[in-house]
Amino acid sequence: MKTFNAKAEEVERKWWIVDAAGQKVGRVATHVATILRGKNKAIYTPNVDTGDFVVVINTDKMELSGTKWQDKKYYSHTRFFGSLKEMTAAQAKEKDSTFIIHEAVRGMLPTNKLSRHVIMKMKAYTGAEHPHAAQKPALFTLPSKK
Repeated sequence: MKTFNAKAEEVERKWWIVDAAGQKVGRVATHVATILRGKNKAIYTPNVDTGDFVVVINTDKMELSGTKWQDKKYYSHTRFFGSLKEMTAAQAKEKDSTFIIHEAVRGMLPTNKLSRHVIMKMKAYTGAEHPHAAQKPALFTLPSKK
């Protein structure tokens, strides 16, 4: 039996909608990262982008457990001396709530050239409205916690 390797041009991509309202950020991010990489498909190949497109809606209604809204910090640095900036999760939500899910998913992807391409297939929006209705995305229901 010969080993199957997927080719990027032969991959059939679907569009999925994930509703993040009332869900924990980490639970949403793990499922989104799995879909983006294509690990839920039988044709998964680690060195080929076999994943689907994901539209995450209602990012402003996501939840964090405990006191993470005040304790979790996001750091940015411009590589100039003294330019370290920090922002709490509450400040990030107030500024742009899509940043939180984007950073959570990006942290769950491997650090390589392929992941930089894969993360661009995720679209996140604060409300329930999104401009991707023409792609006819299917609703992805998150599995309930046991």
